Amino acid sequence: MKKLTLLTILAWLIAVALMPSAKAQTIEQGTKLINAGIGLGTYTYRGLPIGASFEYAVKDNFSVGGSFDFARYGYNSGGYKWNYTFLFFTARGTYHFGELLNVGDSNFDPYAGLSLGVRTSSYRDSYGSSSDYYSPYGNSLFLGLHLGSRYMFSEQFGGFAEVGYGVAVLRVGLTAKIK
Repeated sequence: MKKLTLLTILAWLIAVALMPSAKAQTIEQGTKLINAGIGLGTYTYRGLPIGASFEYAVKDNFSVGGSFDFARYGYNSGGYKWNYTFLFFTARGTYHFGELLNVGDSNFDPYAGLSLGVRTSSYRDSYGSSSDYYSPYGNSLFLGLHLGSRYMFSEQFGGFAEVGYGVAVLRVGLTAKIK
């Protein structure tokens, strides 16, 4: 997983370096974005997180927002089942540095940011139990970092990819810009 993360960061840096040079503002004050995606690779738990987030540009090149993610994993054998369910509620702040790097394509939006969130977990099994006394999980606060880029295919729709620490190692998904 570390190799995948390093290769993703390297590919992202090469893409930024190869962009033609010109002043382009990637996100303007008042811009609203909705993102929906899936996480690949997780920290301290299993499952495939799916989620959605909202961003609002409070000033040029700086956005704040929140996200919600859901992940579940479990076991099923011989009539016995158990599963863990994780919910993540996160506040995010993001700096969009396309203008700083003189990225020539205004559709390309490189960014980085911090997040603060709450993770809740629950346990269920086929015997009706809702507590797992041996669980390594619980409800907790977490800090996150993200480095990503977004590419707008049209005025309203695009795709994004992020690497980071928080909910998932790699997140990919779609973006919609709201006017």
